[in-house]
Amino acid sequence: MQRDEIYLIDMWRILQREWRWFLAVLVVVLAAVFVFLRVAKPQWQADAWIQIGQVGAAPAGQDPKAEPLQRVLERLKLIPFQNQTLQSIGIGERTAEGRLYRHSFKLEPLPYAGPLIKLSVRAHSPELAKKLAEATVEQLKTVHHDAESMQLNFARARLAQVQEDLQQVTAERDHLQQVATQTKDGFAGLLLTSKSDEIRSLQQARSDLEARLSSTYTYDTSLMWPVYVPENPAFPSPVLTWGSGGVLGLFLGTLAAVWRHALRRRAAVAAATSRLVAELS
Repeated sequence: MQRDEIYLIDMWRILQREWRWFLAVLVVVLAAVFVFLRVAKPQWQADAWIQIGQVGAAPAGQDPKAEPLQRVLERLKLIPFQNQTLQSIGIGERTAEGRLYRHSFKLEPLPYAGPLIKLSVRAHSPELAKKLAEATVEQLKTVHHDAESMQLNFARARLAQVQEDLQQVTAERDHLQQVATQTKDGFAGLLLTSKSDEIRSLQQARSDLEARLSSTYTYDTSLMWPVYVPENPAFPSPVLTWGSGGVLGLFLGTLAAVWRHALRRRAAVAAATSRLVAELS
């Protein structure tokens, strides 16, 4: 502890003696921070939460999602996919906005929330950042549309077939009921009971398919919530930049003061050595 206190006292004395160097370096660093904040082009970040589309009436054993979560993540990372997104809103892939879009592209999977995917992109204006996020989701929706359409058409065909079978069995039941009433035929009564059970089974299947085709279980790939863009730019952050610049300035200023003090001591030792040699000679 005593050595640390002596070291701190010596450091303070060095800073007092070499305060001009310390202050000069600190001012230079702060001036560089000021120039950087004036020159740097602001970047706004848009955050979007993507819900992967699904068809709830998919066959048993088949994933109802249009595409598995990990495959969607890999697709979104593909440069061709990102370039297609840029082209869809008229931005060239070699432009500054296109490069910033690809460079800032970030994905965060949320497997226990839907699953959902959090997407973050940046642009030089809040409007463009929002537009890029929405265009990315729209491009993914277009890719998923074909897969969803096939499953959806299959489910609707099944529903139509169940409805047709239900109408046919209902007509047969009504006919058997009329025959049983007129002839008092016991065999017709047994058939009537069988048809009634079949009707209840078909009605249950129809209700299940209609529920699974509802918006609760069947939906397109889309935004879970509106795209969020903060009012302040994500880069550069004035508070963070000034804070980092201040710390860096203090460090470099102290280093410059210590360096200058070491040079002075070396010069003083060299001068004393020269005088001693001269006196001895």
